[in-house]
Amino acid sequence: MASRLIGRLPKVGIRPVIDGRERGVRESLEQQTMNMAKAAALLIQENLRFPGGEEVECVISNTTIGGVAEAAMCADQFEREGVEVSLTVTPCWCYGTEVMDANPWIPKAVWGFNGTERPGAVYLAAALAGYTQKGLPAFGIYGHDVQDAGDETIPEDVKEKILRFVKAALAVAQMKGKSYLSLGYTSMGIAGSMVNPEFFQEYLGMRTEFVDMTEVKRRIDEGIYDKDEYEKALAWTKENCIEGDDYNKPEVQVDRERKDWEWEIVVKMTLIFRDLMIGNPNLKDAGFGEESLGRNAIAGGFQGQRQWTDYYPNGDFPEVIMNTSFDWNGIREAFVFATENDSLNAVPMLFGHLLTNTAQIFSDVRTYWSPDAVKRVTGKELTGVAKDGIIHLINSGSTTLDATARQHDGEGNPVMKPFWDITEEEVKSCLENTRFCPADREYFRGGGYSSQFKTAGQMPVTMSRVNLVKGLGPVLQIAEGYTVELDNDVHEILDNRTNPTWPTTWFVPRVTGKGAFKDVYSVMANWGANHGAISYGHIGADLITLASILRIPVCMHNVDEEQVFRPSAWNAFGEEKESADYRACQQFGPLYK
Repeated sequence: MASRLIGRLPKVGIRPVIDGRERGVRESLEQQTMNMAKAAALLIQENLRFPGGEEVECVISNTTIGGVAEAAMCADQFEREGVEVSLTVTPCWCYGTEVMDANPWIPKAVWGFNGTERPGAVYLAAALAGYTQKGLPAFGIYGHDVQDAGDETIPEDVKEKILRFVKAALAVAQMKGKSYLSLGYTSMGIAGSMVNPEFFQEYLGMRTEFVDMTEVKRRIDEGIYDKDEYEKALAWTKENCIEGDDYNKPEVQVDRERKDWEWEIVVKMTLIFRDLMIGNPNLKDAGFGEESLGRNAIAGGFQGQRQWTDYYPNGDFPEVIMNTSFDWNGIREAFVFATENDSLNAVPMLFGHLLTNTAQIFSDVRTYWSPDAVKRVTGKELTGVAKDGIIHLINSGSTTLDATARQHDGEGNPVMKPFWDITEEEVKSCLENTRFCPADREYFRGGGYSSQFKTAGQMPVTMSRVNLVKGLGPVLQIAEGYTVELDNDVHEILDNRTNPTWPTTWFVPRVTGKGAFKDVYSVMANWGANHGAISYGHIGADLITLASILRIPVCMHNVDEEQVFRPSAWNAFGEEKESADYRACQQFGPLYK
């Protein structure tokens, strides 16, 4: 397990701050304060990992911090050791701004111990006021129940907030300095594929790398890919990727020779997409030093339609394999790769991947099916979770194979797992329950292969999307809900009305009876674009915390209010949380501007 991107993994810095008065006060608090730091570090290290499987490393300040000099020593230590996330802990009163972390680029939180012997809550309030006054938003963490001075356990509500903050802050740190690889540019006039460099730079701290699709053709024609790996990949594909039915009209179907050639091309495209993202040292050995380096891309997308797909096989198969947690080299971390180069869907896919370590689903938010419409078309009623209507998530074959829902937890429930928990049997099951159908040649004149499956079983998922609004900037939409499995006869009737060669996920958002979540129809009607990124698990609260660090307001969500965790400065912008979020994000501005 090793990071495939250039740059060290971010570390979490723990800052134990203390009352600096010696001759009794400081000495009595040294052990308790340092033990708080150690407990927080242990909590983080035992519960969080990076998407590549690496363990999260915490760095504790060499000393407790009682004043400006020790705060500077800690800052110097953290800079040397690669700390990108800051968590301050204390059980007592400290000297507010004198001991604060003043680095404007590092997300920060403060945990003030809820105890009566020393005023940790008083320091927490003073520190947060100082951070707010200085324009350095910080998250405040304060336990619900009073603890005794000698109690070194971390309450559950404090654990939840520490882990939520650190997960989100590490996601921010991992994006910084990386690239979004735009292969091609605008696809069919889709606004999200008009990749906006200012958004990536100012809000995410990322580069945007633009590579024309002719580079893919050049590498195919000139053989700029690992030949040995290509033979291995093609053999694995023939053995494991089952070709599905050809739904094309007989007069436009192609012969076996052409289909075999298309398989060869899409496998080469997969290798080339990956190499363009992260490089490949084997290319240097073959004499292609420049091409071996890649673009250090943490996410990417392929324009494809139409300039490529009118002539050459589509990108469905490469996008499927990139977004899946395994390929011919075995089980590995999924990539984040958007079809139609929709960068504004790639971004929430990246958010979800960094927060959950799992593969992400890319889908069209295609159709709302009401209970009445389903009954009219199929003669059957929707039941269970789906009884009030469903949303058809379907795209032209680029969805991760993890979305087949053929991975399971210890109780047999369908899940999507971090790659290190996936078994070879689950890989086999994902592949056995997928067909790769010859592409619809009315859509894709150059052919290719689209994945065909349906998501099996009920899984908790979160759909999200970033949209750019003229004069406002980016906003984030979030909808927690569940995948559902319809009866086969109902599924087939509904699925065949769209395109039976594409993968389907039936989605039911959790409704609240008001606003954008009044009912399932309202969710569909309020969704801001044609695509959605779907992550395993209910991670809406984590996304809200992440968005607040990046200063991206959330325009739509169905997360319980008590789970919403934003910097304390947001409280100064009004009692209504969502309008306060907009004002705070506007006031503080993009993180990297």
